[in-house]
Amino acid sequence: MKKKLVSLVLASVMGLGLLAGCGGGSSAPAAEEKTEETTEAPAEEAAEATAEAAGDADLATKKVGVCIYQFSDNFMTLFRTELENYLIAQGFAKENITIVDGANDQATQSGQIDSFISDKVDVLIINPVNSSSASTITDKVVAAGIPLVYINREPSPEEQQRWIDNNWDVCYVGCDARQSGTFQGEIIADLGLDAVDFNKNGKIDYIMIEGDPENVDAQYRTEFSIKALTDAGFEVNCLDDQVGMWDQVKGNELVNNALTKYGNDVEVVFCNNDAMALGALQAIQTAGRKVGTDIYLVGVDALTEVVEYVISGDITGTVFNNHFAQADGAADAAIRYLKGEDNEHNIQCDYTKVTTENAQEILDSLK
Repeated sequence: MKKKLVSLVLASVMGLGLLAGCGGGSSAPAAEEKTEETTEAPAEEAAEATAEAAGDADLATKKVGVCIYQFSDNFMTLFRTELENYLIAQGFAKENITIVDGANDQATQSGQIDSFISDKVDVLIINPVNSSSASTITDKVVAAGIPLVYINREPSPEEQQRWIDNNWDVCYVGCDARQSGTFQGEIIADLGLDAVDFNKNGKIDYIMIEGDPENVDAQYRTEFSIKALTDAGFEVNCLDDQVGMWDQVKGNELVNNALTKYGNDVEVVFCNNDAMALGALQAIQTAGRKVGTDIYLVGVDALTEVVEYVISGDITGTVFNNHFAQADGAADAAIRYLKGEDNEHNIQCDYTKVTTENAQEILDSLK
């Protein structure tokens, strides 16, 4: 598994620190000084080792509560698996890490948060069912004196400003969904109008399959994928725009309906995530269409199956939603809070555009 950049930087800094601690002077000191050096250096190293061991022991006793909006979400399955593994690798005890399924119901998740507060967990990591509920969640968690790390679904700028204004131990770790939408649009724009404009009307005719409209990721991916096309000088025509709620079955149904209604006029299918793109691919194949020959299809997440389809040419492209960097970053933020340290209130990770040119490299990183 590839380590994220932050981990590499930290490892480098630690390595430099060890080198500095073990280095000696270039000239021989007096006997008294030499004796002092040889006795103090091991003592310092022993103290550092003891402190590090104590830190690990402290983490082993800390209770972590993790709320996931829905376990059945493909991407969040990857995310929570990496999050738990990374927390354990950092010294947390597996039995002290509790991850719960919100079942895509805010009332259910709110009850789970209340239970975590009652159980006096030491830190909360929350993937909210509804981003609009963040202010209510924040208020109750902050009132309980528990540090809070939001993941994946970004609370509003106004909500984040409250964290800054009040200097609360609350932050968000994730990717900027505007970037993912932009990358989707660029994948299509890079093909050129001649390659995409199958019906030769001078426009890119598309259908959009959106995720949960409550989720800012769905809003931004929808907006910025098309903005990337218009910014590149293309004229676009939206044939259909439907809400698929991140679901593969729903994605299949909606794309099937659109292809039945608009036929060969559909030139591009944009899906806000890869699960819906997989459903869209099934509908495209059922309609007797072929991606790359008479239609194009893009998603977001870089699920293993989708990346394999990019390699085979059955899906035009996707965008790698780096669950390694996000999960590890969320855990690192939680650890900093537990150590009494501060975090930036918004910690961003980058997406990666995935096409046939780099799909094998991305696939190798996922295995």
